[in-house]
Amino acid sequence: MAKFKKKKSEPTIDPNASKKESVEDIPVEAPETENTEPVPETPSGDPPVSVAEKSEKDRKLNKLFWMRVALAVIAGTSATFIFEDIEGEDRRWASIGFMIGIFFATVIVAKGMKMQLPSSDRKKVVTQAIGSYVFLYLFSWIVSYTLTHLGSVSSGINI
Repeated sequence: MAKFKKKKSEPTIDPNASKKESVEDIPVEAPETENTEPVPETPSGDPPVSVAEKSEKDRKLNKLFWMRVALAVIAGTSATFIFEDIEGEDRRWASIGFMIGIFFATVIVAKGMKMQLPSSDRKKVVTQAIGSYVFLYLFSWIVSYTLTHLGSVSSGINI
């Protein structure tokens, strides 16, 4: 909260008179507080993480991110050819099931990387790049399917 300076003199009626008077500052003292020991940065009781451990953790999370991005593109493209024989709605559900299965495989691989994460960041193994994974999988699946079946559908566009 902001602290304002207090005027020592009474307010004047004449507006020109206030310019001549000097306003003295009265220092406002802050109330005394208890002396406490510094609070550690990790409130959950985890030991503090050194710079080397943090960079190792960031490197592994970065590796996990790019692994999921690459797998999304590869799996999305391969889903076009793997599920070629399946027709209709079943092809869509098979591809979505394939996407979920590959994602769970990446979670198992991530657990095998033995990342030393604090308990507050344990969810990062699952949530790291999940949005990128889903959207890149769907994008690569749709684009590869469209490019594969481009000539077989009569759309009225002369190519």
